[in-house]
Amino acid sequence: MKESGRKHGALSPCAACKLLRRRCAQDCVFAPYFPADEPQKFASVHKVFGASNVNKMLQELPEHQRRDAVSSMVYEANARVRDPVYGCVGAISSLQQQINSLQTQLAVAQAEVVHMRMREFTSSSNTGAMDMAVNQDNMGESLWSC
Repeated sequence: MKESGRKHGALSPCAACKLLRRRCAQDCVFAPYFPADEPQKFASVHKVFGASNVNKMLQELPEHQRRDAVSSMVYEANARVRDPVYGCVGAISSLQQQINSLQTQLAVAQAEVVHMRMREFTSSSNTGAMDMAVNQDNMGESLWSC
């Protein structure tokens, strides 16, 4: 039976203690969050933040917030490994640029649809000016309802 990365009876060191080559104590602050079967998780966090800083951060947080903090540290550490300068901010910036580009493409496509509908409307309308005015009012409402 496994409990927090430790086998019942003999203690199996957590990923942090294994990497740091130290004995994993029963009250190890890393053990619940860095199990032995996920060594890369702690390795990347250790590389970016350092074991001492991670230990301090976890000690200062209430237990109910530690799992989320570790998750954030792992995410940021992995982003820093991929992009040492910008980390998560680089990924966010890239996604924002993609959003802006897609919004521009969408606006252009919507404008083309409006232009095509207007052209279709004017070419198919052989009725009087009164009918055209009524149809334009209705068309304006439907065009912008997208």
